[in-house]
Amino acid sequence: MGHSCFRIKGRNATIITDPYPPDLGYSLGKPSADIVTVSHQHPGHSYVQGVAGDPRPVIGSGEYEISGVLIIGVGTFHDNEKGAKRGRNTVYLMDIDGVSVCHLGDLGHVLTTDQVEQIEEADVLLLPVGGVSTISAAVAAEVVRQLEPKVVVPMHYRTNALNRGLASIDGFLKEMGLKEVTAQPKLSLTRTGLPLSVQVVQLDY
Repeated sequence: MGHSCFRIKGRNATIITDPYPPDLGYSLGKPSADIVTVSHQHPGHSYVQGVAGDPRPVIGSGEYEISGVLIIGVGTFHDNEKGAKRGRNTVYLMDIDGVSVCHLGDLGHVLTTDQVEQIEEADVLLLPVGGVSTISAAVAAEVVRQLEPKVVVPMHYRTNALNRGLASIDGFLKEMGLKEVTAQPKLSLTRTGLPLSVQVVQLDY
């Protein structure tokens, strides 16, 4: 769906992460969801009113269980100065039909040992790679090494639809030893169908 916004559909619930307003550049439409997560209160990540279906909002650290989905919110920072520049950020680990999905929001630093321990079970990592207001491509690759997920989905980078000073996806692909990845419209996963080694998947917006 673009930027840091994803629609994650399980058997019992649909989750929208970090919804954005119409003026961001992408076309969100008015998607329906049961749950909406907000990593931080910046406009491009917290447009909850743009989601239909009267979803339950999940905002901040803690444990949530909604419609059979377990969500753990882990407190982090939006910068590498303990929030002094850009404030706080929440990372969400979501267990959906036996697949653990971790949305890092606008993470601004390498994870601490304690944070890694809380989210190291992530199978799928939704990872900011565009730098500027989040971690750089190099730090993003380091976070992948910290968590060792099965699937990495880059987010929060410059595209033809969004040109707000972010870096493109290319630097991150280079850090991961990849030349290019063909974007695909959606990603379908099951617990038994996860890849054996780290796979980078680029999704269309």
